[in-house]
Amino acid sequence: MSGPVVGEDGLARCPWATGHPVNLAYHDSEWGVPVVGEAAHLERLTLEAFQSGLSWLTILNKREAFREVFSGFDAEVLAAYSEADVARLLGDARIVRNRLKIEAAITNARATLALREHGGLAGLIAEFKPSSVTAPRDSAELRATSEESLALSKELKRRGFVFVGPTTMYALMQAIGLVNDHLEGCHRRSRTS
Repeated sequence: MSGPVVGEDGLARCPWATGHPVNLAYHDSEWGVPVVGEAAHLERLTLEAFQSGLSWLTILNKREAFREVFSGFDAEVLAAYSEADVARLLGDARIVRNRLKIEAAITNARATLALREHGGLAGLIAEFKPSSVTAPRDSAELRATSEESLALSKELKRRGFVFVGPTTMYALMQAIGLVNDHLEGCHRRSRTS
């Protein structure tokens, strides 16, 4: 395990960000930055579910195609997808073609619509923000879950969401800035706190 890695540009970064330019750009501009709006939250939730068992780089490389085929993560449009849409998506090599994950995206869009009466997806997720998190010094100190991600997972499942296990929810919390897991010394740590 290791601490921050200094790149050719002289900036220290979390080690996972240094292996590929796409990871670096995501790390430097997006990971840990709060998102706004239902579609942004649904996108991150969906992408984290698709990432399960795959590399994050795979998902990032297919991200624009995911946005296109899932109608910009517009919950109303996505919730109306039919079995014909599922079949169409299973034939689209630009995305991860996993029936259960595709169906989960549709199910979660429907559950997102139901949450509108109760503060919305963003509001629900925000309720599980940890009160404090110690800055990890190296990657060995990073966690895969937390009490909050477990509680969020249970609440989302209770409300009809699927593919929202505690590890996936912790990754979501990291991605949208509810948890700042940039390593101590990473140039992004102070910008996302």
